[in-house]
Amino acid sequence: MSNIVTTDHWIVHPSGRLFARRWRPDGAEPAGAEPAGAPPLLLLHDSLGCVELWRDFPALLAAATGRCVIAYDRLGFGRSDARVGRPGKDFVAEEATAILPALREQLGIGRFVAVGHSVGGGMAVEIAAHEPADCEALVTMAAQAFVEDRTIAGLRIAQAQFRDPAQVERLARYHGDKAAWTLDAWLGRWLDPAFAAWSLGDALPQVVCPTLAIHGEEDEYGSVAHPKRIAGGVSGPARAEILPGVGHVPHREKPGLVVRLIAEFLADVQ
Repeated sequence: MSNIVTTDHWIVHPSGRLFARRWRPDGAEPAGAEPAGAPPLLLLHDSLGCVELWRDFPALLAAATGRCVIAYDRLGFGRSDARVGRPGKDFVAEEATAILPALREQLGIGRFVAVGHSVGGGMAVEIAAHEPADCEALVTMAAQAFVEDRTIAGLRIAQAQFRDPAQVERLARYHGDKAAWTLDAWLGRWLDPAFAAWSLGDALPQVVCPTLAIHGEEDEYGSVAHPKRIAGGVSGPARAEILPGVGHVPHREKPGLVVRLIAEFLADVQ
């Protein structure tokens, strides 16, 4: 893997500070600048995720694509400031309108590629829908497009597992004293009957950029109906890539394959 330079940033927002990290391939433009012709990849994490939990995936992506990769901790997660109260029913769409503008302005992000895992994939869809002129491409990994029975079943199993205090302590390694909040923000919101009607139905037709929807065939939180809904619902060129034997975290279970799929997809977009 080529040398990757990492730079940490703090984003100032009225609701609190957000932590962000940039991975820059050696030879790319200095941190804060956008390499000509190669918009950065913006990573959006899952319901219990954060920058640290991406592990080496951003560096692998940066090396394979020759692009800068940027990830950040949403409010309430990782090193970012705490968030008060459970996220609202529109929290997936709100990331595009309430957070993204400050992030882009302070990190100097012009055009970009939105890449999201799980609920972060839904946020990436909303971002692509809200920024059609600047979002060069969209990649979702294990994203949910609607609330499915299989999603609820997976959440119920997770809810039972997290009754073990040791599981919450593990979350605290990454989220500190915000761990209990992150858990409620995930399970409490998704299992709320008021959230059952949520979907990406309104956002998908507004996505005009090329789209790649990656999904594990064994995903415990959503069937292959989700990537098919995403690929079939966007207005731009799209395809669903179903990975046999893979569960909810494709980029951790098959990192080499996922990186290759994204790199080849972006090479075709250029």
